[in-house]
Amino acid sequence: MTAVLLDGKVALVTGASRGIGHAIALELARHGAHVIALARSAELLADLANKIGTACSPLVCDLISQDDVENVSKLVQQRWGRLDVLIGNAAVMGPRIPLSELRESDWSTVLDTNVSSNWRLIHNFDHLLRASEAGRAIFVTSGAGSRAQMAPARGAYAISKAALDALARTYASETASSNVRVMLCNPGPLRTGLRASAAPDEDPMTLRTPSDFASKIMALCLPSWRETGRMYDFPQDRLLDFTGPA
Repeated sequence: MTAVLLDGKVALVTGASRGIGHAIALELARHGAHVIALARSAELLADLANKIGTACSPLVCDLISQDDVENVSKLVQQRWGRLDVLIGNAAVMGPRIPLSELRESDWSTVLDTNVSSNWRLIHNFDHLLRASEAGRAIFVTSGAGSRAQMAPARGAYAISKAALDALARTYASETASSNVRVMLCNPGPLRTGLRASAAPDEDPMTLRTPSDFASKIMALCLPSWRETGRMYDFPQDRLLDFTGPA
């Protein structure tokens, strides 16, 4: 790939201050896109912007706030007048305790961050994606939400990712006749802080990095990408279809 593949494109990445989002933002910029990087930490966003340079616009945004997301949408419309790539990456794990012991505030935080925030992105940026010649919406999910047997003590996170899968697939159906293509991506175990909180006894040096994952999903961001409503599974390096009960 060369930088011209996304030259002139505008991409928005949530959770861009660290981990997967940070790596995706860097990769998008390498391929020529102007990156609008969203996160809650101004300091970490400044570090990302220093690495990318003028091709990065860091914006502090709390995705749980409808006002924040709406204000970012208005700014994108006014400053760039377009959005070609949307990466819904921001997520939290939540406490690792049984559902019966989970506080309502923790439940709400996980579901709001991992699911509702992505609906807010769709709600506020759909018109810009549809106006693009090749709008691409990519949501980072997890295999935790589609296991045949769910893991204990990770209920809120797994449930949120299962709901995210349904959200993205619904959006894919609703945009099927447009130029928008919607994909889910499962990164699997990567060397991130989120993974460390989920598997504290795991040796992180045995895992692949966010940069490894970011380089693989760039193809999904390109105008040439045609698939929609499917999942790219990084551990298997292949596309997967969702299937219903027999």
